[in-house]
Amino acid sequence: MAITNQIPDYFREKYQLIYTVTFAAFFSIVFLLLSLPFSHNSWMALGNSKFFAFTVLFAAGSLTFVALSRYLMYRTRKVLRMTYLGYVAWCIAEVIIICLAYSFITVPITGIGWDQFPKTLGNALLYGVISLIIPYILAGMYFALQDKNQTIRLMNYGNVVLDENVLPSRLEKITLFDNSGNLKLVVSASSLYYLESDDNYIIVRYTDSRGDLKRYMIRSKMKTVEESFRGSSLVRCHRKYLVNMDKVKVLRKEKDGYELDLDNDTIPPIPVSKTYEGNVLASFNNSLLSRQPVK
Repeated sequence: MAITNQIPDYFREKYQLIYTVTFAAFFSIVFLLLSLPFSHNSWMALGNSKFFAFTVLFAAGSLTFVALSRYLMYRTRKVLRMTYLGYVAWCIAEVIIICLAYSFITVPITGIGWDQFPKTLGNALLYGVISLIIPYILAGMYFALQDKNQTIRLMNYGNVVLDENVLPSRLEKITLFDNSGNLKLVVSASSLYYLESDDNYIIVRYTDSRGDLKRYMIRSKMKTVEESFRGSSLVRCHRKYLVNMDKVKVLRKEKDGYELDLDNDTIPPIPVSKTYEGNVLASFNNSLLSRQPVK
């Protein structure tokens, strides 16, 4: 995993950010309650009426700041692509800003003098790393494990329903689960056209037994589906689209890049972004070869 790689989409989804902030807040409160009796330089206190109001206000302000920061991270997810390095820098910046605020409050409220500011900031950074960075890491590990387990479950289910070990390219059924691991849709690979990412959902476009184009929405992650069917005819062609290459009729070069025309005239052209051009071209060539009759 390179630090310059883009982080998975689920890192910036609404439910993940809400859970991360909630868990970090709970972890921080427990840690501070346990550490306050052993901290000689902190003005924070729960039983001291003089500092109780400051403690509550600072805790509420810090939580509000983190919530706003994560909300900004969520709102910019479609226009600002974030790498692992960028995500780490964002988290560290949150800690530094909160610790600076704490240090600027501590000096006048305790009267220790501004010459103690560097030492105060150093202590604050230590507490900030423990109370925020650690829960961020734990939350990230939890969601990464959850995503991987969902991918494995989906792949294993495909083997069970087919009752044989087959290559992904020979899959006849596409099984799709929601974020909770519940089976939501099983569709024939020959009927599936494409999947489209829509915020925290994916939209599945397929034809029914009468040939009518249908739309089904699942609360799931596109990345999970992409990894589960890697090597099959389902290929990522765009940040928003995963297309069944067996349904591609025309691969066309336009001024803004490639476009895919599917063998259903009611479906508009599917764009291909530069990030996925290589995979799409290779898959399209392989798909053409597989369609040629064997002599």
